[in-house]
Amino acid sequence: MKTVSDFMERIRVSRDDAKEAKTVYPGCQWDGCKEAGTHRAPVGRHKEGEYFRFCIDHVRQYNKGYNYFSGLADTDVARFQKEALTGHRPTWRMGVNGGGATPGADFLRSRASTINRRTRDPFNLFGGGRDAMEQTPKSRRLRPLEAKALETLDLGANSTSVEIKARYKALVKQHHPDANGGERGSEDRFREVVQAYRLLRQAGFC
Repeated sequence: MKTVSDFMERIRVSRDDAKEAKTVYPGCQWDGCKEAGTHRAPVGRHKEGEYFRFCIDHVRQYNKGYNYFSGLADTDVARFQKEALTGHRPTWRMGVNGGGATPGADFLRSRASTINRRTRDPFNLFGGGRDAMEQTPKSRRLRPLEAKALETLDLGANSTSVEIKARYKALVKQHHPDANGGERGSEDRFREVVQAYRLLRQAGFC
């Protein structure tokens, strides 16, 4: 019965293999060592890509005492660790390039009026704000009911939100039943004004 498995026999290094290693690899660079330098060890900081050649015993001994940050101040070590998070590449704050400009913000400001004309922005995502929306006239094509509603309020197609609200308040105040003693004609006009304003608000005009 064999005491050593075939697998262990295959990986066992014979004396002939050790002699062959000495001819293939350079000698160990540890002082006084005559073994083959079969293992690489980094030289150190600022010499990346350069290596010492040691035998297995001396490379282990070298690695135990190796310190890449040897001689560096704590502040320099902390800076290195912080820069390592981004792969030592330069970074900028979101929306800011190397020249300090903010192209993203400039683009949004320049397009704010166009965006506000096309869509409502109740959460001020595009930087124009509700005030900018209210000051922007509607330039889209009116539907028949929208045109009729503006006509009911005696307003033109390019009326702003501020103008629509102001006109609505004035007409309501003028034709409210309490202000006209319950006059029938005024009550009908009041109802038309309220319906017209409600339609314009649902359509996004105010």
